Amino acid sequence: MTKEFFSQVTNLEQAFPKPDRRLRLGVVGGGRISQTQAMAARQSDRWEIVAGALSSNKDKAKALGAEWYLDDDRCYTSFENMAQQEAQHPQGVDAVMITTPNHVHFDAAKAFIESGIDVLCDKPLTNEVDEAVALADLTRQSGLIFGVGYAMSCFAMIRQAKEIVANGGIGKVNQIHVEFMQDWMTPDDIGEAEHVKWRLDPKKSGATSCTGDIATHAAHLATFVSGLPMTHLRAEMHVCGSPKPLEDTVFMNTRFANSVPGTLMATRLAPGNRGGLRLRIFGSEGGIEWDLEHSEYLKHARFGEPDRILSRGHGHGIASNVERLVRTGRGFPEGLIEAWANLYTEFATAVAARRDGLTLPNDYLAYPDVEDGAEGVKFIHATVQSNAAGGSWVEIL
Repeated sequence: MTKEFFSQVTNLEQAFPKPDRRLRLGVVGGGRISQTQAMAARQSDRWEIVAGALSSNKDKAKALGAEWYLDDDRCYTSFENMAQQEAQHPQGVDAVMITTPNHVHFDAAKAFIESGIDVLCDKPLTNEVDEAVALADLTRQSGLIFGVGYAMSCFAMIRQAKEIVANGGIGKVNQIHVEFMQDWMTPDDIGEAEHVKWRLDPKKSGATSCTGDIATHAAHLATFVSGLPMTHLRAEMHVCGSPKPLEDTVFMNTRFANSVPGTLMATRLAPGNRGGLRLRIFGSEGGIEWDLEHSEYLKHARFGEPDRILSRGHGHGIASNVERLVRTGRGFPEGLIEAWANLYTEFATAVAARRDGLTLPNDYLAYPDVEDGAEGVKFIHATVQSNAAGGSWVEIL
């Protein structure tokens, strides 16, 4: 983007500024989620993917690089080498997305931060709290941009829900309920699938599987929309299906700021549920309800009045700073890829502004950042502590 943009545009709620060129994006990790994020980054029309560490095997790295249309000399076999070489390249990456298994996140993110390259890392941010805190500290010290892949917070109707709650549309929040139900781990032999093995390996996934992978999405969504940090929880982790080294299900009671109570449930063994992320927040005057499988719609109830069903699209009650996340009119569906694209659009805006030495208006961007990532790791740690203590209440520190 350019300084002229800010002098010419008077209403920054109506559009995200575009950089004066597409930003250059690197990829660390060549698995399935990297393909999803790459589609989203391209859809944002703000990124071109130019480099990658897609495999530690040289031949495989080049073969995968060819599928991504990368030049041979920008197909790396280690993130360390990639960070070093790209920092020195005359057309080096402006940012990198890290989509590896969890245990690689810390070292990879640290390498790029220390090389002066902005980062967008998948969640959970790290497997250990001290590593998450260290990344947050490094980011603050460096002045770099660090996004985290809580893309569920980038659905237009989630942003609308946040607006409603923040503007008193349900009164004072008095309870928060969130759940993430999936069914893909129902088969007894699912643990043998290549894309599942690392998720059940404590050396790679950390101390949790279901909690770190999907319950953390639910926890972030609850705090993001309500505006209230989660302060305490009591949790029970379960293996409900075939034997596994890590949990496939977690149930918990939660407590937020102002002693607001709530519940959180997550499982991968709920047949009939694929994207069963559901959020309900109730207050003194009404409530909001959202369901990922029907992500175009948001229910807003005011006690004693007819319920309102808001649909994603331009106008008709949609906040102006939410409209900029909308790509199509009402009735033409958008979904998960578009939510990821919203994340990459906001991330690009922050990266371009930093590189151009520009200061964006306060509260202009709401993408999840390294601080959100660190809070997610603290949430996971507290869940493990509570479960180990027989489901006792634990403070999230």
